[in-house]
Amino acid sequence: MEILIIIALIVAGLILFFIEVFLVPGITIAGIASACSLLYAIYYAFSGMGMQAGFITLGCTAAGIIGITVWVMRSKTVDRLSLKKELDFRPEPLKGLDIRVGDRGTSATRLTLIGNAEINGHLIEVQSADGFIDEGTSIEVTRIGNNTVYVKRAGN
Repeated sequence: MEILIIIALIVAGLILFFIEVFLVPGITIAGIASACSLLYAIYYAFSGMGMQAGFITLGCTAAGIIGITVWVMRSKTVDRLSLKKELDFRPEPLKGLDIRVGDRGTSATRLTLIGNAEINGHLIEVQSADGFIDEGTSIEVTRIGNNTVYVKRAGN
């Protein structure tokens, strides 16, 4: 009966380890429960069944953790969960764009102080100097400063 309890604790601990490491980011209840389950299985084996059973349990637990980690890494599970998108950050977003004060365009998104607009065929991030501006509204560049384009509603 003691062996079944130890096996059940190890299996539960390894399942919770898998959930913690590969499905739920951060330290959660699954990780804490996994650690408690595995550590208690080792403690129970040492205290209830002796040194030999304790070391066998410790070895099985370590082999299980390493086995799960290797299996998941080789099965490409992590690749399916990972982000594939590339970031295209530019330190000078306006470099090479021919945008001047007085140019007109259209807001591509709702400008709740900051949003995107199309000006001279370029989709850029702009800041509203005129409060909230709805999507699709004609806008005009009022000033350019510190890599930020400030716009207002275009006067007709």
